[in-house]
Amino acid sequence: MGFLNDPILFIAEWLSALLSGWGLSDGLINVILTFLGVFVVANFGMLYVIFLVWLERKLAARIQDRLGPNRVGPYGLFQTVADILKLFTKEDTTPRGADKVVFNLAPILAVFSVLLIWAVIPFASTWVGTDLNVGVLYIVAVGSIGVVSTLIAGWSSNNKFALLGAFRTVAQLVSYEVPMVLSMLVPVLLARNMGLNAIVQAQDNWYSVFFWMAPIATLIFFISSIAEVGRTPFDLLEAESEIVAGFHIEYSGAKFAMIFAAEFLHAFTISVLTITLFFGGWQGWGDQFPIVGWVWFMIKSMLAYFLVVWVRSTLPRIRIDHMLNYNWKFLTPLALVVLIVTALLDRIVADNVDILTSQGQIIRSATLFAANVVIAWVTVALIRRRARQRPARVPVAQPRPVARPPEASTPASS
Repeated sequence: MGFLNDPILFIAEWLSALLSGWGLSDGLINVILTFLGVFVVANFGMLYVIFLVWLERKLAARIQDRLGPNRVGPYGLFQTVADILKLFTKEDTTPRGADKVVFNLAPILAVFSVLLIWAVIPFASTWVGTDLNVGVLYIVAVGSIGVVSTLIAGWSSNNKFALLGAFRTVAQLVSYEVPMVLSMLVPVLLARNMGLNAIVQAQDNWYSVFFWMAPIATLIFFISSIAEVGRTPFDLLEAESEIVAGFHIEYSGAKFAMIFAAEFLHAFTISVLTITLFFGGWQGWGDQFPIVGWVWFMIKSMLAYFLVVWVRSTLPRIRIDHMLNYNWKFLTPLALVVLIVTALLDRIVADNVDILTSQGQIIRSATLFAANVVIAWVTVALIRRRARQRPARVPVAQPRPVARPPEASTPASS
């Protein structure tokens, strides 16, 4: 019964008793168990990428009325394995004139930054690597390592197209971190805690899920996270039509595979963070059993990941100036307004209603949801007013046709 109730805890206690019987100290046993936990979580993330690549190809194919992989293995399941073997058997090259140390370090940092986020993700009520009380701040910090890896990958390649992709990294990824961080502060305010597991536990009922209290913040976080990953329509970092694949143009073989895996794992990670911060994470019926909580966690994450794939398979790439204007002139001001309004209203409701009771939570959710509806209505009204005030485009004067001189008549042949 202990194994069925919490298999991870059961295995950990069994290993601890086994190692203790060998005469190892408690400190060494904790180090060994921590190392095994890191090994399991890291390998789960890297192996899950194999399935995610196949799944995204099949979903994109269905959305775009294609078949997708269907030759290697049943339903094309082994196509990703064949691609991995191909990448790892390709020649590993380093460009002449490149900074070799930094060039080879960038792919490792790309994978490292994503796996570090998984260290604080609560998969179930008791299945979490490290339950930090500053988990949100930790995610923001380690997520910046991915930005640095992209930047140094383009800078160290000694390639002008890669360098241009690195410049776009500064313009795009750093810019979209601002609304993403502002939207992440909303669940922190609502939960009164920065720990991810505490944020999930604060959403203990369907009416206390933070999505109902902050739908606009949820949408802002989701959009800015897609931009952080650099996926369509925000994939200007690797625009093949302009900069020939961008910052990773000089990478081949295993190093390119690591960048490729980091991108797909990061796309799933933003789905995990979205459901953790705004949709209750592992919360669901029967979540007192960790295995059931993990099932709810995976179901919600896969639904969010489907939205990520849907957006990528549907929307076109936008211009870099439009993308930055959208961030600084729309998302960032809107995120600030939502953060301030949420903080003020939540404080007012908490001072007048006991938010620990079911009735208080319903009043709290209804009040904040109504405030978000008002903010959305005002935002749409301002956009429509701005569109009406925009001056009409001045028609471009067409060049006047130039009269051609009459052709000279040719003398008749004798």
